[in-house]
Amino acid sequence: MNTVWMRAGCAVLALTAAATQAQAQAQGSAPEAGDAAAAPSAARDTPGTAGAAPGDIIVTGSARAQRRFDVSYAVNSLGQNDVQKLAPINFADLLGQLPGFQVESTGGEVQNIYRLRGLPSDGGLVTFQQDGLPLFHENDGNFFRGDDLNRFDLMTDRIEVVRGGPAPVYASYAAAIVNSITVSGTDTPRGKAQITLGDTGLYRLDAYQAGPLGGDTYYAIGGFIRQHDGYRDNGFPNDRGGQIRANIRHQFSNGSLRITANYLNDHNVFYLPIPTADPRDPSRSLNPYINYFDGTLNSPALRDATIKYRDGAGVLQSRQADLANGRHTEYGNIGLQYDIDLDGWKIAVKGGYTKGRLHFNAFYSTSNPVDATSFAASYLTAARAAFGAGVTRLGYAIAGGGAAYDPASASGLVLSGQFRDVSSRFYSGQGDISVTRSAVTGFGTHDLRVGLYASAYGESNFAAYQDYLIELAGKPRTLDLIAYGAGGQALGRVTDNGVLRYTTTLNQGDTDATMIAFYANDSWEVVRGLRIDAGIRHERYSFKGYALPTTQLNLGDPTTLADDTTRAFTGQVINAKLKPDITNWTAGVNYDLTRHLGIYGRASHLETPPSTQVTYTIAPTILTTKANQYEVGLKAAFGRSYLYLIGFYTKYDPLNASFVAFNPTTGRNDQSVPFIGQASIKGVEIDGNVQLTRGLSITGALTLSDPKYKNLANSAGADPSAVNGNQIVREPKIYGNVRPSYSFALGANRIEIYGRYDYMGKRYVDLFNNTALPAFGTVGAGVTARRGGWQLQIVGDNLFDAHGLTEGNTRTDQLSGQGSANAIYGRPIFGRNLRFVLGYAW
Repeated sequence: MNTVWMRAGCAVLALTAAATQAQAQAQGSAPEAGDAAAAPSAARDTPGTAGAAPGDIIVTGSARAQRRFDVSYAVNSLGQNDVQKLAPINFADLLGQLPGFQVESTGGEVQNIYRLRGLPSDGGLVTFQQDGLPLFHENDGNFFRGDDLNRFDLMTDRIEVVRGGPAPVYASYAAAIVNSITVSGTDTPRGKAQITLGDTGLYRLDAYQAGPLGGDTYYAIGGFIRQHDGYRDNGFPNDRGGQIRANIRHQFSNGSLRITANYLNDHNVFYLPIPTADPRDPSRSLNPYINYFDGTLNSPALRDATIKYRDGAGVLQSRQADLANGRHTEYGNIGLQYDIDLDGWKIAVKGGYTKGRLHFNAFYSTSNPVDATSFAASYLTAARAAFGAGVTRLGYAIAGGGAAYDPASASGLVLSGQFRDVSSRFYSGQGDISVTRSAVTGFGTHDLRVGLYASAYGESNFAAYQDYLIELAGKPRTLDLIAYGAGGQALGRVTDNGVLRYTTTLNQGDTDATMIAFYANDSWEVVRGLRIDAGIRHERYSFKGYALPTTQLNLGDPTTLADDTTRAFTGQVINAKLKPDITNWTAGVNYDLTRHLGIYGRASHLETPPSTQVTYTIAPTILTTKANQYEVGLKAAFGRSYLYLIGFYTKYDPLNASFVAFNPTTGRNDQSVPFIGQASIKGVEIDGNVQLTRGLSITGALTLSDPKYKNLANSAGADPSAVNGNQIVREPKIYGNVRPSYSFALGANRIEIYGRYDYMGKRYVDLFNNTALPAFGTVGAGVTARRGGWQLQIVGDNLFDAHGLTEGNTRTDQLSGQGSANAIYGRPIFGRNLRFVLGYAW
């Protein structure tokens, strides 16, 4: 670790030295605009520096548009060219290139993990917006997140990302804001189309067109369509679908009106952890049976799953589910952005309404692989009780009447997994109105902004989980475990067509919510270079919903044990209401020492109320969590070189580190392990770019942190003293990347060559830090050639097939690990892959 810190220190010194030697750049003035709609910009197709140059204009988290260098908080802006050069495989991968964001991008296209500055949340504290408003008010819906609703394509002009700072004042549930600002038309017609091909069976078409309609009215329309076999071999396509977005904007003499529309219809298969080593001998790799880089437990054998349970009237229900459905998200959104300047009173109105549905099918990992002989023996007593004392042995067969299967001819192991069938319908209407006014006083200039935000939203929930028995293999076949008599006759089955236990988890409910928030922020320029700002936000919520309780019963099939412990609705309804309220605040000070050097400090208080899910959950844990965030920053900007050095400290209290573990005996997620306490995270972010020559630059982002548990209490017999002070589960102490780039002219062509090295430090799967997820690093590279409007890009990830796990087996290992020093069951990073992008801009 000392070597790592020394290298980090050298990197900081090198960035600073190079910055001070660079040429000065004239300072630009910011336009008078309070939101994205007020200052539309063309989609950027020209080379740039990823992460926002110091002169880039920022509109997120600010009363007015400002230069990045002038704001007293951490913010990045990524235009189209920046994103294309980073070539992310999904939204999580894109955010992972920024300092402070530790992400796990291995789940697939969407529903990945986002953590900001060590905060112990898998995404609930990162608010995604489109043109300044969320598409769904809460960050986490019923198995969908912000990245499931927000997709990057050519209709995205830029993405602005605010880390900490004023985020709690300008959005709900926000330790960070990710704001996607869409393309608007201008007087100059323009457009672009591009096709992306990948060696993982990726076929994608993106396009947009924007321009004038006449009479100070402008339009923009575009989107994408895509099919992708996937980074892992499911035996069926991983992603299929697309998105279309459009807007019309009318410009007045003192403002503008913009109407937007958005439609998404997309299927995305979810990748879950796989076993990577034999639990009987962790030194023995399972790669011959399930490939580390392209193997998955997803399988065509689960394309026609039958889920059985009894409804509240006692009627047997059978639902058919298809694993290839994946996470099928479909929604429509309409929006409005209106701004006007009335003699210095700047009024901004934003509104939107989203309605959609989700149908989610996935195959989740549960318990570790087990010796096939031992697994069969564990059911012998139950089989004899159900099928008679004549049962002499249990044997395996391919499910559904297939041939006999001998695990000893392969790995000697079998395992079970959990098929999840989840459906939801959701809606969310939200609106924001704000007034901004500048006031010159004898003690400087104030920019005061006051606003009102309100939302009415809700969702339904249905979820059924059941367990399958499978072979240990990529695209595994489902297995039956059959009870045989002395004469070899089949007397009964432990399983039923591969089902080990029918519907062990069954949930249904509904919720509706309303909320209203009042916020205010004052930016005070005391003297030139010295700015103080402070803001406050108060939110009031009202949740109303119901949940349907369940009980356990035997469905009554005497030929199998699979239906003996099935959940059923009781016919009862449990109603719930909740009315939480919270108050967030922020205060910061910024002082520019010179035109090129500045410092700032900020404190913020974030409260996050319970989500609507508590009103359709039986006996939920209800907590209002609070995070006090402190940061100090040093800013240096010289030409295209810049350095942002930010120290941060966060105290998260109360921390609900409780989890519900999978019980291999019942097949239910019913082993509750409650840990309530605090989290303490301190660290440093380094965000910089060194322009060594006109065409050669090195960009980097590095985060050093110390995420710890503090003052945990446990009421279930676990020893919290052995957890306090430990590293927070799945969070590293160091992570970051470095991205060199070189561009040059070759005749009429412009060539840009770039590389990327990503590093993820050591993490742990469990509270007691018994099982580690080892550190890893990956190398990527790309080249882009431009000639006129044409552009050709070739980019590759993980070029040397580095090994790395982003999580363990979270259903079972969070308490005590996996019984090994390093994880032997986890979600691996993707192997080497290449993409080719051909585009034309006009």
